[in-house]
Formats: sequence, C-alpha cells, structure tokens
Amino acid sequence: MVEFVFSDEQQDLRRAVRQFLAQRSDEAAVRRSMDTDIGYDPAIWSRLGSELGVLGLAVPEALGGVGGTLVDQAVIAEEFGAALTPGPVFGTVSLAIPALVSLGGADDLLTALVEGTRTAALAVPDRAGRFDPGLVTVTESHGALTGEVHQVVDGNADVLLVAACTGSGVGLFAVEGGERIRLSTLDSTRRQATVRLHAAEGRLLATGADAERAILHAFRVGGALLAAEQAGGAQKLLDLTVAYAGTRLQFGRPIGSFQAVKHRCADMLVLVEHARSTAYHAAWALQDGTDDPDLAVSIAQATCSEAYQRVALDTVQLHGGIGFTWEHPTHLYVKRAVTDAVLLGSAAAHREHIAAAVLDTAVSDGALVVAAG
Repeated sequence: MVEFVFSDEQQDLRRAVRQFLAQRSDEAAVRRSMDTDIGYDPAIWSRLGSELGVLGLAVPEALGGVGGTLVDQAVIAEEFGAALTPGPVFGTVSLAIPALVSLGGADDLLTALVEGTRTAALAVPDRAGRFDPGLVTVTESHGALTGEVHQVVDGNADVLLVAACTGSGVGLFAVEGGERIRLSTLDSTRRQATVRLHAAEGRLLATGADAERAILHAFRVGGALLAAEQAGGAQKLLDLTVAYAGTRLQFGRPIGSFQAVKHRCADMLVLVEHARSTAYHAAWALQDGTDDPDLAVSIAQATCSEAYQRVALDTVQLHGGIGFTWEHPTHLYVKRAVTDAVLLGSAAAHREHIAAAVLDTAVSDGALVVAAG
C-alpha cells in the first residue's frame, strides 16, 4: 500500500468507530466516566473489543486478533484521541497488546485483551520512550515480585506487565495483584497509579533478550499510536474552532471573517496536517520497515506533542471567555494535550534522539540519515 493512501476499508472503519463513539462515548459520557472509580464504562470497552473488534486490529489472526495492520490501529487511535475515549487505551491497546504480540501471544491473556474482557497496563519505567534496564526497581525472588513502579498509566488495569530484575537479567511478568494507588493527575480522563508490590505473585512471560525486545516493541508502537491520538485530538479542536468562528458574531459579523482569526485557523490547520503526516509515517515505518523505526517515532512524538498543545491553547484563545469554562470541552483536551506530551518523553527529549540518530551517524562524505517518508 502506498504510504498515506487509506483503503476504502480503513475509511469505513474510521466512520464506523466515529459513529459508535459519538453515540456511546460522547462528551457527557466522558464526563460521567471521570467521576467513577475506574474511569471508564466496562460495557462500552467490551463492545469495542467484541462487537467492533478494534482493540486488536494489528494482532495476527493466529494470536486471536483481526490480522490487520498497525496503520489500521492508528486510524482507530486517531478516533480515540478525537473523542477522548475513556478506558485503558494507552495501557492496553498501545503498550500491553504489542508487548504480548512480540512474545507470541502469552496463552489466553492476549485474546482476553483483544476481546475487551480484560485490561492490562505496562508497568515498566522508561527514559523518554526508551527502555533502560538500570531504571528497573522491582526485584524477583522465587516468582514473587517486590518493588514500586511510579506513574503507571492505566495502573488500575486487571493485569500488569511488570519488568523485574531476576538472577538472569530483566524479566517481564504478568501480575494481577499488588497495591494500586491512584494518583491525582491533570488529565482525569486518563488514569495513573503508583504500583506497590510486596512479594506479589508474578507469571514469567519472558526473560533476557526476549523481554527487552518485547518492551522495546511496546514503546515503539505506543509512541506511534500516541502520536495518532494526539493528531486526532488536534483535529477535533480545529473542527470545533472553525465551527465556532463561523457562528460567533462580533460587530455584526462572524469572527471567522476577520483576517487575524483566519490566519490563526490556517496556522492550526498546518500544525494538524503536519502532526497527522508524522504520526502515520511512524505507523507505516513500523509496519513496513520503510524507515528507521526509532527515528520515525521520535519525529512523530516531537511533532505531535507540540502541535497538539499549540492547537489546544489556540482553541482556548479563539473561543474567548467560553473557552475557559468548565462547561466547554476545550479544557479536557488541553489537559490531555499537556499530559500526553510527557508520557513517552517530551518533544525536547525526542529531538535529542533525532539529533543523535541523524548527526551522530553522519559519515565523512557528509551524507546524513534522514526520514524517507
């Protein structure tokens, strides 16, 4: 498939998910979920898995998935971001499922996650979206895990995939117990927790190179899908702003007729399109090997994080007084944009990765490694 050309099936998939979320997970539903203990509606989550089959689109059929592509999953991630879909999207879909796919399925857990009957999160510390074994603080002894992992996104999930130090290196374990301490976060639509393990029983999934490869794959896929989410949120804010500018009157004219507002909306459109391009390029690079995956994901993360935040803040400004109120949805997206920008490393950190990948590998004739997309 030509990069950035979506198939009819992908467009139909986008429309179906967008319609479902508009009917079942609109702004009112998101606000209701924010006030619940778990932060989402399990019935809606189950329907996303069993009825729509969109939680494991990139999972091979042999492992219980749909057998689609990572680009298919990115299309869904974009719609999830546009709707601020409550639930363990990041922990389960973006991180845990890719880790289990890399390990070949890990018995029935992957199937349950794909079907939406269980949820999972990746309790692995990272350094700007990169795995560093030196950051692992959980230790394993005779199958029991002890230690703390801070700021685990979707840490209230049914199962945690925990990295722990073993006698033979770092291992990846499936843990259902442990203490989950909910954190007070800026973004109430995406829960985080501190996980405390006191001799918690863990089921070994992989160790050594296999464990590190699974974690690396999870962070790469998670970065690409998070970028698609950010692009979706930015697009939603642009749509809201353009619609408001066409109906809000000032001096007897829609504010969208004023040149300054037109210019600001045009700048927002450029940011959104740039973000979407880099997000899907990262997904294609991971799927087809068309570019260096680490470079493509870092470009997407650096671009989408900044674009989402700038579009969110411009949306507040262009909505005037109403944009600052609790009743208007803009503040929900601003909080999501600021939170997402640091989940797998800041834009500055990813630019450092890009500089290292491009400049540090320059050869004597001056040729540089660049993104091919």
